[in-house]
Amino acid sequence: MILTLFGDDNFGLRAELTRLVAEFVARHGDLALERIDGDEATSEHILDALQNLPFLADAKMVVVESLEKHKELIEKLAEIMPNIPDATTVIFVQPKPDKRAKYYKSLQKNTTCKEFSAANERDLSGWIVERAKHANGEISRTDANYLAARVGVNKSLLANEIEKLTTYNPKISRAAIDDLCEPLPQSTIFQLLDAAFAGNTKQMMEIYEDQRKQRVEPMAIIGMIAWQLNILAIVKTAGDRSVDEIAKAAKLNPFVVRKSMSVANKLSLAQLKKLIKDCAELDVRLKSEPINADDAIQNLLLQIAA
Repeated sequence: MILTLFGDDNFGLRAELTRLVAEFVARHGDLALERIDGDEATSEHILDALQNLPFLADAKMVVVESLEKHKELIEKLAEIMPNIPDATTVIFVQPKPDKRAKYYKSLQKNTTCKEFSAANERDLSGWIVERAKHANGEISRTDANYLAARVGVNKSLLANEIEKLTTYNPKISRAAIDDLCEPLPQSTIFQLLDAAFAGNTKQMMEIYEDQRKQRVEPMAIIGMIAWQLNILAIVKTAGDRSVDEIAKAAKLNPFVVRKSMSVANKLSLAQLKKLIKDCAELDVRLKSEPINADDAIQNLLLQIAA
């Protein structure tokens, strides 16, 4: 069997790889497993590993990570496959392949491909609920959405937070999420801009001050504001495309796209262009002039809220 694991959901991909490896080792032992880092190995090393017979075992598993350096080898996979012993299981791990490249087409044609896509908002909340059950806890879908909005959509991080929350109290509450889970800066910057666009200057300034208390530097804040404005521009100019279509084309998580739509709908394209221009100009000034960064960023936010 030759299998390719790929996709944006690194947590799901790694969980599946761990499962496959554990099941194989349980049957055939550690000596039957060979892991190869494609960034360090030569193409000759990989080719030998694929073609050599199992040593001191009745079967063999070869796990190859990072194929970028070995595109020519993978493109010739159809020629190589007849020389791979039947007792050898091959797993190629390529989280974000270039789907336009020949080597990706070769993987698609000659291997069993399993894609792990980033979850959309609805799927993610369901995943959080099930993950809490797996940790012998429970969380409502509403609070699952709240947790994702607070700490982001990275499943590895979410799994750690769920473990922490269920250890504190198996029944996860919003109060516990507020007490135990630090908000991701990018998630909070979205809330910062949301408050600014809503004209809620009090909340906006409180969020900014909270960011600074968390030791998030002004340059990091302006960078994250620029990142959020870029997403808003993508959503605003996407026309009548669906959330999933926008996410796929822009390589964004559908959850992030859906959150940004509510803000993008409040702005005209002209307003958004001006904000991006003002943000870019401020970024240049902060890097080239001796100005007070906090005052300058807060003035930009006040302009947005006006």
